[in-house]
Amino acid sequence: MCNTTSSRIGVAIGYRDAQGWITEGWWNISPRGCETLLRGTLAARFYYVHAVDYDKGGEWTGKSVMCVRNKEFTIRGIEDCLARGYDRAGFFEVDTGEQKSWTIQLTDPTGGGVPRP
Repeated sequence: MCNTTSSRIGVAIGYRDAQGWITEGWWNISPRGCETLLRGTLAARFYYVHAVDYDKGGEWTGKSVMCVRNKEFTIRGIEDCLARGYDRAGFFEVDTGEQKSWTIQLTDPTGGGVPRP
């Protein structure tokens, strides 16, 4: 994951593994910095991302609703988030095309930037 903005950002990801859905966060990525979120070969074709701009506000979001919380988390399952004591957030889908590795570039959300692979 690369942050092409001048702000610090927080990133959460969601994906499906052999046991079902899982969401994880938060990775803090410095301005114009990159961070490896998942080590090794990618296990899924589709990954989901939600990110927030800590400095300017704004977020990268999407239509896929998954569970998150304010502090570091690993959450199994995407159903009944509120009933289980978690928050809900929208994640955008990333289709890796079954590549073994993938980098996402986050551009400025306040400038109409769209997340790109």
